[in-house]
Amino acid sequence: MTVTVLFVMRYFLGVDIGATKTAALICDTNGHTLGSGIGGPGNHEDVGMEGMEKAIAQAVNNALQQAHIRMDDLSGAGFGIGGYDWPSQEAVMHESIRKAGIICPTKIVNDVVLGLLAGTSAGWGLAVVSGTGCNCRGWDREHKHEGRVSGLGVLMGEGAGGSELIHRTMQIIGYSWTKRLPPTALADAFVEKYGAKDLQDLIQGYTDGTYAISAEAAPIVFKIAAQGDALAQQLIHWAGNELGEMANAVIRQLEFQDLEFEIALIGSMFKSEEMLIAPMRAKVHELAPKAKLIPVEIKPVAGAVLLGMEAANVQITDEVRTVLKTT
Repeated sequence: MTVTVLFVMRYFLGVDIGATKTAALICDTNGHTLGSGIGGPGNHEDVGMEGMEKAIAQAVNNALQQAHIRMDDLSGAGFGIGGYDWPSQEAVMHESIRKAGIICPTKIVNDVVLGLLAGTSAGWGLAVVSGTGCNCRGWDREHKHEGRVSGLGVLMGEGAGGSELIHRTMQIIGYSWTKRLPPTALADAFVEKYGAKDLQDLIQGYTDGTYAISAEAAPIVFKIAAQGDALAQQLIHWAGNELGEMANAVIRQLEFQDLEFEIALIGSMFKSEEMLIAPMRAKVHELAPKAKLIPVEIKPVAGAVLLGMEAANVQITDEVRTVLKTT
């Protein structure tokens, strides 16, 4: 007697909800991507819960249409949510996902965790974000224990993204102006960048709000450091050291000190490569010498799809990870 075994293809959804846009991605059991969609800004801190629900629905419906499947065809969904920072928010986040029409099993995480899922080879370890702001999250192998920082930057003394780097840079330029520190080429570079009359005008305009000096000026610091300016170089070393300290806090929480694991490095600040990564690596290796720091550029929504598979109790193989990341 011949027995026929039918293979039923299953479909999984991933959604990355951010301050500027909401991205959705659908893949099948083998990791092949079938459809994607974009919605509006979804961070509830900016657009409210109704705005988040609208952005989710828009992105997901666009992805479903492109994948040629229906909502009830989905077996699992993963959500990385910007602004989902505390366990007390979990119930209301799930409620909003349901209101957006998602009825399959779901898992939600802070959006930083998506970079960890997509950027590390086995979906565990740490992710450190250094872009406009900074953040760090970690997961153990079984995804049972999470390590984290607040993600609130200067307010909680966490560094360093572009905002924190520029906050510190303007302090250093101020020290140079008052002769607390030696002259720095940063002063002339920032005077030119913001069209100030001179250094005093720059300082006055920065402190009274005339000049909106923000994270977008971070590349200037790297440029001046590369030209050999000592204070700029010290600033980059400070930023790398701070990122290392932030990672070390999470490493201690998860007791990874003696393990071999990966740290996914995500965000525009890491485009400077070794200038920033080298001091960070040195600080991390003081505590966890087997840690491997890996700059990644994969879209975080791929991590959300992997989370959706996890929500559906699917065993994720290395082959599926590879197919998803490459397609």
